[in-house]
Amino acid sequence: MNRPIKVLIAKPGLDGHDRGAKVIANALRDAGMEVVYTGLHQTPEMIVEAAVQEDVDVVSVSILSGAHMTLIPRIRDLMNRAGLGEVRLIAGGIIPDADAAVLKQLPGVAALFGPGTRTQDAVAFIAGLFRDRAAHT
Repeated sequence: MNRPIKVLIAKPGLDGHDRGAKVIANALRDAGMEVVYTGLHQTPEMIVEAAVQEDVDVVSVSILSGAHMTLIPRIRDLMNRAGLGEVRLIAGGIIPDADAAVLKQLPGVAALFGPGTRTQDAVAFIAGLFRDRAAHT
């Protein structure tokens, strides 16, 4: 890849806690990635519009509100409709194991990170998405 990996980080819904999203944003920036943080209270439509406008490689959403079973599929569907089928969707937050198993089956959902995930693991995962893709092209 000739340019840095570009990641959009968003906080969908009414959840007002964004400390984790900011920590991940800083870790990704420190690793040389370009990060766009949309801020709090984003609708799925706003997130996807920002992803299109910013031409991102990854959309990462932080959800602590319990609305993950509605928001993640909606964002993924809107991404597909907007021509972002190749853009990976990652989510972090409090997602029960049973829900995570369902969400991981959605095409285009690359990973779900829960509380306690080390920032370097998230950084390495995202970097690995593009290292693997380059090796197969």
